[in-house]
Amino acid sequence: MGTVVRWARAEWGPLYDAVREPLFRRRWRALPMTLGAVCLTALVQFTQNQSWGYRFVQNLGAVRAEDPLWPALLRTPLSLFVPALDLPVWGALAQILVVFGIAEICLGWWRTLVIAYVATLAGTLYARVGIAVGPSGFLGLPGADAHVVDTGPSAAVVGLAVFLGWRYRAYVTAGAVIVAMVVEVVLKDNLAGKEHLAAIVAVLVLCGVSALRHGRTTGARAGSGSGLPPIRS
Repeated sequence: MGTVVRWARAEWGPLYDAVREPLFRRRWRALPMTLGAVCLTALVQFTQNQSWGYRFVQNLGAVRAEDPLWPALLRTPLSLFVPALDLPVWGALAQILVVFGIAEICLGWWRTLVIAYVATLAGTLYARVGIAVGPSGFLGLPGADAHVVDTGPSAAVVGLAVFLGWRYRAYVTAGAVIVAMVVEVVLKDNLAGKEHLAAIVAVLVLCGVSALRHGRTTGARAGSGSGLPPIRS
């Protein structure tokens, strides 16, 4: 039992410490962007389930690979907060509350949104490439997937989970998320699973860029000996 506790502390201790103090001190005030995202998602879900609102939401936030590129790019930010109609909305709300909330406390609201958008955009753009490659190519997609409505926070949640795992050295957790997404594609070869893999690749690139920036900043401080405080990457 002691070994498990030590492992848990080593794996999640830094992340827990980063979240505990701001959340204890500021409570819900520490999560303004996350709470706004939860409310927006709930509002969009209510709207798209009304006879007068379905087409409105589709026009503003539904993305399909068959759509022209620029309109699709304009819809991509909102598509992140449009729950999939065939899945229970509480799942999307819980994902946003937990993962976006932790990320907002640890990374700040704008970094959280940037990473979430990059992950979502990677999945959206991959769908077009996968359909162009075709089902016979590596990670290709059948032409019918061009008609699939691609919305929801799942790619963003996966990307944020991997980035947080890397940032706070919860490498086993980040690896488990990646393995789970690979298994999802193996067991259920669909558009969503492959978009999750595309989101992970994009976020791993961000991790590499962040590591390079941090390494250069650390090297510059060590070389100058200026005693300046560390710069958050």
